[in-house]
Amino acid sequence: MTRLTGTRPVAARRWGCAAAAFLLLLLTVQAAHKADLSSDATAATINHSPTLLQRLQELLQNGNGSDSVLRVRTAASDEAKVFHTHQLLLSLQSEVFESLLRNQSVITLYEPPETAALFEKFIRYLYCGGVSILLHQAIPMHQLASKYRVWGLQRGVADYMRTHLASESSQGHVVGWYHYAVRIGDTTLQESCLQFLAWNLSAVLGSAEWGSVSVELLLLLLERSDLVLHSELELYTAVEGWLSHRQPEGPVAERVLRAIRYPMIAPSQLFRLQVQSPVLSRHYSAVQDLLFQAFQFHAASPLHFAKYFDVNCSMFLPRNYLAPSWGSQWVINNPARDDRSTSFQTQLGPSSHDAGKRVTWNVLFSPRWLPVSLRPVYSDSVSGAIQPVRIEDGRPRLVITPATSSPDFAGVSFQKTVLVGVRQQGRVLVKHAYSFHQSSDEVTDFLVHADLQKRASEYLIDNSLHLHIIIKPVYHSLIKVKK
Repeated sequence: MTRLTGTRPVAARRWGCAAAAFLLLLLTVQAAHKADLSSDATAATINHSPTLLQRLQELLQNGNGSDSVLRVRTAASDEAKVFHTHQLLLSLQSEVFESLLRNQSVITLYEPPETAALFEKFIRYLYCGGVSILLHQAIPMHQLASKYRVWGLQRGVADYMRTHLASESSQGHVVGWYHYAVRIGDTTLQESCLQFLAWNLSAVLGSAEWGSVSVELLLLLLERSDLVLHSELELYTAVEGWLSHRQPEGPVAERVLRAIRYPMIAPSQLFRLQVQSPVLSRHYSAVQDLLFQAFQFHAASPLHFAKYFDVNCSMFLPRNYLAPSWGSQWVINNPARDDRSTSFQTQLGPSSHDAGKRVTWNVLFSPRWLPVSLRPVYSDSVSGAIQPVRIEDGRPRLVITPATSSPDFAGVSFQKTVLVGVRQQGRVLVKHAYSFHQSSDEVTDFLVHADLQKRASEYLIDNSLHLHIIIKPVYHSLIKVKK
C-alpha cells in the first residue's frame, strides 16, 4: 500500500462517488431486469457480475477516483497502512464508516496487530462481498466486523466458527472461541463450543489447548454428565495436570477437585491416587469426605448404601464412559441395506459390589422402519389395493433391550446413550448423542435427519455407520432409613 501524501482533489472525489454510484445502479438494474424476465420462458440471463467484481477490486487496488483515505495504525508501530477508498461503498456496508466519513475524507484508525493484519481483507469484503479466512483469523475478523458494524460479515464469521469446530489445528481453537463467545455474549456460539468440548473431551484433554481452559469453563465441564471420555480416572488425571499447570488459589483448586466423581473410580485406583498424586495430597482435607464416601459406596450393597445416602445426585451418576465395561462400539457396514442386530454385556453398576454381575443387551437397528401412520393399509376406493409406501418414508430405528430380567436390577435403572461418530477434517468425532431411559427401549428422534441412502452422507464413514452404545446404571433408593 502507498503512503498518504495528501488529500485527493475535489474533482477526483466527485468522480469516485459517481463511479461507485454508477456501479451500484448497474447492479440494481441487473437485478430488476432479472426479475422482469423470470416469468418469460424465452428469458436468458446475461451475467457479467464476475467482471463487475473484478472492476471493484481494481478500484480498491489502484485507488482510482478515491474520495477518502483510511490510515490504519497500531500501538507497536509508527508506520500506517494507507487505503485509498470510496466513501459510498464503505458507507453502504458500515454505518460506522458512514458516520466517520460524513465530514472528513481522511481518518486514522487504531487497531491491535491481529486485526490490523486483516484490515486489507476486511476492506476487500466491503467492496466485493466475499472473503476467505483461516481458523486463526476468525476472531480478529469477527472483531473488525463487530467494531465497524458490518452485520453480514459478523454473522458469516460466527457461522464459520460454528461449522469449523471439528477442524484440526496445531494449537487448538475451540477453547479460545468459547472464551471469545463469552466475552461478546454470543450464547449460540458459546453453547456450540461447550457441546463440542463435552462430546469430544478426550481429544481436548491431550491437546495443547487444555492448559488454556479457564476456571469457569473447567467447572462448567465438570458439572456435566454428558462428557464423553474413557473413564473418570482419565478426567482426574487431566484435571491434575491442569491444576499443576495453572496453580490456582486454594479455594478454586478445592472446587475443581470436589467436582470429580470419585465413586466412579475403582477402589484400587483411589488408593493409588492417595499415595501417588501430589495434588490430592496437597488438598486432601478438602476432599477427604468424598473419598471416604466413595470407599463406602464400593464396599456396601448399593441398596443398603442408598438407604443412608442420597444417591440421586451427580456424584453417583456416570458420565458417558467409553471403557468396555460401560458399553460397546458398533460399526454397521452399508446401513441402508437391511436390519441388523448385535449384543454385548456391561457391568451391572459402578459399585465394586456389582463388579462380577453382568447385563446382556440386545440391539436392533432398522434403516427404514415405518411409523404406524405410514404403514400400508387397504384402501376403500379400490378393492384390495394397498397404498404405496416409499422407502424414503421410513426412518432409522434403534432398539436396546436387556436380554433377561434379574432381581439384581432392583434399585437400578439404566440410561442408554448412543453416540454417532463422523469423520470431520480427517478425525472421527462425535456428531450426535442420543439418550433415553429404561422406561423406553428406543429414542424417538434417532438419526431422524440423516440420509443413510447416500454413500456421501455426513453420518457415514466409508459407507459405514459408527455407533458407540453406552449403558449408564443409575442407583435409586427403595427404602429410606431415618438418621
